[in-house]
Amino acid sequence: MKFQPVVIVLAAGLGSRFEGPLHKLVQPIGTATVLGQTILHAIESRLPVVVVTTEPLAAEAARWVASRDVVVVPEVGRPSAASLGMGYSIAAGVSARPHARGWLVLPGDMPLVKPATLVAVAKGLADHAVVYAQYLGRRGHPVAFSAELFSELVQLRGDDGARRVAARYPSIGLELADPGVLFDIDTQADLAELHAATGPPVPPFGRAAEAKPAPAPGQH
Repeated sequence: MKFQPVVIVLAAGLGSRFEGPLHKLVQPIGTATVLGQTILHAIESRLPVVVVTTEPLAAEAARWVASRDVVVVPEVGRPSAASLGMGYSIAAGVSARPHARGWLVLPGDMPLVKPATLVAVAKGLADHAVVYAQYLGRRGHPVAFSAELFSELVQLRGDDGARRVAARYPSIGLELADPGVLFDIDTQADLAELHAATGPPVPPFGRAAEAKPAPAPGQH
């Protein structure tokens, strides 16, 4: 299993556009949270999963995957986190699974991406260096990178993520019947739209989640 492509769930983001006492990733949806549902779909793909997060969200991540599959990175605002950005989170995830056949980058605030979508994108790495999901011609997530790009991915820093790496290599978009590849949770309006599609949180999980203290802002 360790030589399969690995899904890297990015859960270290600041989430600054989401207004409220709780981080957007611990907002309850159904019987899970935004992050939990994203992770569960990744697990259902039967691909290995690694979650990159910050200390305040590490316990939430560990509710859904083994602690060994949670990679903790510095929080935004700490001196050690200066200029790290999303690129560093991707590099940390890739470094944690260096022998994988590739890596699928999936933001933790995308709980509607289907397991079958992850499988399809992973299979695309057999023939392409960079593969991304798209819906109705619009580029979305996950974005996958083959093992040959390891040395570049582990050096990533900054908020551009892996865009520059993707731009340097031939890439292919897979047109998939999954609008979830375009949907992420940035605002309260996004969360309301998600609840409209999936239904309200199921008690008592919703009440328990609301009782949690808000995690400190993290780094994406």
